[in-house]
Amino acid sequence: MNKAKILIIEDDTPIADLLSYGLSMEGFETRTTANGAAGMVELQQFQPNLLILDWMLPDQSGLDICKQVTASYNIPILMITAKSDITDKILGLEFGADDYITKPFDLREVIARIRTILRRVDQANNGKNTESKVIRFKQIEIIVEEHLVKQNGIPIDLTPKEFDLLMTLINHRGKTFTRSELLDIVWGYDFVGDTRTVDTHIQRLRKKLDASDLITTVFGIGYKFEK
Repeated sequence: MNKAKILIIEDDTPIADLLSYGLSMEGFETRTTANGAAGMVELQQFQPNLLILDWMLPDQSGLDICKQVTASYNIPILMITAKSDITDKILGLEFGADDYITKPFDLREVIARIRTILRRVDQANNGKNTESKVIRFKQIEIIVEEHLVKQNGIPIDLTPKEFDLLMTLINHRGKTFTRSELLDIVWGYDFVGDTRTVDTHIQRLRKKLDASDLITTVFGIGYKFEK
């Protein structure tokens, strides 16, 4: 992705400056804010390709920002935090983060993860050209190009990760995926640790789509979308 724009919401000025300088040297266009309120304003004006988000902000939790962003925007989020507990990592992913890195970090690793995320997004966007279709099942209608899901004509609020998970299952009807495979495909990297985030997203999809009979559990293995 050429000259991708990255918004950094980080209240630690030295860290924000390090990220901004390092990413600028790598060819990215960056902007920084020190709190959530200013970050949301900048998000709308700057329209970044990726958001780097600190967990602990002076005015609100980074998790709250993550939830707001995923509800209104379809952009990837990389969370950076001092929290290293696996439970915190799972929580961040469940709130919509695409990746998670802990302080202190190596700038080279941050850049590598950003490039991986952006490359995955770019590949997904290129694939939309061959996915100009509408998928229907039960009372559900999926307009693939628009990332829009409707039930009886009423839009259903899916997070980007919920939509990606749904499309992964639907595009391979009848195929059983392990939880680790779904993490690797949908989240884009090998997740080390608990796979409960997949279970949580599956449960949400079933509830939102009333599709427990279609998104089924293959006990001892994982999940599949029935043919």
